[in-house]
Amino acid sequence: MKIAFFDSGVGGLSVLHHAMKVLPHEQFVFFADEDNVPYGTKSKQQVRDFVAEAFDFLMTKDVKAIVTACNTATSVAVAEMRRRYDIPIIGMEPAAKKALDMDGEHRVLVTATPITVKGRKMELLIEKVDKDHLVDRLALPGLVEFAERQEFESQAVTDYLTSQFAPFDFSEYSALVLGCTHFNYFKDTMRKLLPDNVQFVDGNEGTVRELIRRLKERNQLEQNRPSVEYYYSGRLVEEDTELSRLQNYLKRLEKMYRI
Repeated sequence: MKIAFFDSGVGGLSVLHHAMKVLPHEQFVFFADEDNVPYGTKSKQQVRDFVAEAFDFLMTKDVKAIVTACNTATSVAVAEMRRRYDIPIIGMEPAAKKALDMDGEHRVLVTATPITVKGRKMELLIEKVDKDHLVDRLALPGLVEFAERQEFESQAVTDYLTSQFAPFDFSEYSALVLGCTHFNYFKDTMRKLLPDNVQFVDGNEGTVRELIRRLKERNQLEQNRPSVEYYYSGRLVEEDTELSRLQNYLKRLEKMYRI
């Protein structure tokens, strides 16, 4: 059986990338809802409908677990999907607690999409972990669109981040949380704009760790010949140009992995 990874677009490749490193003998399905990206500026009901349609499709692909490699979809739709299906459904959470535990004295900036930043799930998470009121939030919807265009280091990206970061005195911060899987592609550009005291934190490692835990519980870890099938909104990706595009994203993630 296969492990499915789902995202609104190509951001979820960052979670798949980590899973491929630590689960080298599993078979994967990656679903990017390219027809409907971005999710972060859509209504909650639209996102729920998109996610339900995608999960219905993935359940036809002999999957043993679905990783919702999208913070926005997790915040809006994962609870409902867990009620609907009886396989492990793993979600993403902004790694605010991890960032606070790393320091505990300096501020933490959680970046995400607008729907995640404003969502009730985010409110509850911060209420739970931020006892000293050290967490700030920043929506960066533009990065999703830049990532989908494979535009990572252009002057437009630099200008966008510079303007969004301008209100913050980063000498007061110890961490920047990448609360959207699309944001991992921009770590090198962000690094140039941030002081060395600010570390990047994301939820990818914790998400994959939870996936492994759930599969071990069900005795479903396997030793297969590794493979990945890619789908765009339910359409199998077979064209060389699109497969090459996806490989280029994975190559960039390998580069970002070290930052």
